[in-house]
Amino acid sequence: MCTAELKNVSSITTQTQGRLHFAASLVLDAAMFEAIRTRLKAGYELVAHSLSGRLLLLTLFFVMVTEGVIFLPSIASYHRALLAQHIESAEIAILPFTELGDKSLSARLRSELLARAGASAVMLKRPEQRELFLVTRMPKKIDVTIDLRHEDFFREIYNALDCLLSHGNRVVHVISSTRIPGAQTVEVLVGEATIRAKLGAYARRILALALFVSLMTAVLVFFSLYRSFVRPMRRIAQAMIAFRANPEDPARIISTSPRRDEIGITERELGAMQREIYGFLQQRGRLATLGAAVAKIQHDLRNILASAQLASDRLRDSEDPVVKRLAPRLVASIDRAVALATNTMRFGRADEGPPARRRLALAPLVSEAGEAALAGSGHKRVRLGESVDPELEIDADPDQLYRILLNLLRNAVEAVPEGGAVEVIAARKGRSVEIDIVDNGPGLPDGVEARLFQPFASAARSGGTGLGLAISRELARAHGGEVSLVTSDASGTRFRIVIPDRS
Repeated sequence: MCTAELKNVSSITTQTQGRLHFAASLVLDAAMFEAIRTRLKAGYELVAHSLSGRLLLLTLFFVMVTEGVIFLPSIASYHRALLAQHIESAEIAILPFTELGDKSLSARLRSELLARAGASAVMLKRPEQRELFLVTRMPKKIDVTIDLRHEDFFREIYNALDCLLSHGNRVVHVISSTRIPGAQTVEVLVGEATIRAKLGAYARRILALALFVSLMTAVLVFFSLYRSFVRPMRRIAQAMIAFRANPEDPARIISTSPRRDEIGITERELGAMQREIYGFLQQRGRLATLGAAVAKIQHDLRNILASAQLASDRLRDSEDPVVKRLAPRLVASIDRAVALATNTMRFGRADEGPPARRRLALAPLVSEAGEAALAGSGHKRVRLGESVDPELEIDADPDQLYRILLNLLRNAVEAVPEGGAVEVIAARKGRSVEIDIVDNGPGLPDGVEARLFQPFASAARSGGTGLGLAISRELARAHGGEVSLVTSDASGTRFRIVIPDRS
């Protein structure tokens, strides 16, 4: 009883181990299948969705087309050679009959000679007669007639393809010139099955050779171009993607190679561009931090200056002669400080919206900006002239255009001496409106023109911030226009505003 139980346990254990081995083999087979599928998928992606894969397919296609061009003449020539062999064999077979006569050869020998020609009948044409030599009975009908004396290139290709694509043992009537003395032509009736078999075997060898040559050529071209062009281009693409993901990481800047071709030039230019962008981002970060600190300082400074401005207004009413003499200078300094804080805060704003453009009359806007500029000059006497057609309309944002005019007019009024003149000249030029602001001041100081529109760096007068022109140009360019310096010399300065109409 115990022995039987042990045998049962042993049998169950063996079956369990067998099942475990079978399950393990299935798991391994599944893992292997998954690995093969992954590799095939990667290969398909490489071939179908990459430059190298497309290059491989195109190379295969064009090489096969070339081999096809070679294949057709090859099988045509081989088909003609097979027919010519039958003609030569027939000539050799009937040659003894023409020299010795029928009575000199036995019937068995005549049949063997004609059978070796591979023809069912041979006919020799002479000027005065036709001689027919039969191996078997004359066939009932002739399916195809081929005259080798008059076949051209395309006809030979047609005959070869017709032989390959036909079925059955058709009877082919072949006509050719002959070298037998006194004869004009020799004609042979042959079965096509043997010719088709030989031609098919030859065509398969040619196709196999063409496929092999195509594959070898495509593979060699693929790997050479993949190593020389595709892999470096993929490296460049990956470097661009990685740098875009985190342009502030200097480790993602591409490392250039010593290549001197177009790939090397692309790598070096990409590396230079990435280094420049990295530098700009570093500078932008520092400027953003500095700008946040300046904004906080300017906010507090404006509150302090507002209190000082209130106190300075009260000083104007003082009867003290010293205070009366110093108060205007103090008030002007405080006004400049307030203007600096206001312009700095406005220039640092990132929420400057796009211009809300509409068509409006230009003359009233010029008059309003001119009055504001003259009011801001204190008691300075300046003559303001306007040469603006009342019917002239401009396509612009009225608020932003007013700020442009006010900044330029204020600069012009402050630039001219006491009793000076500022003139605004406006006219339409095609689809744009040009506004010139001309003053008869002493012109801009030396060295200012190069940095005229740079913020905080182009103040052309004492106490200026250098923001007016920068803000004006930025607003004009938002309209698709421009603010530029036309002339500046001892006779005066001319600025030009160009605002084009919307498309």
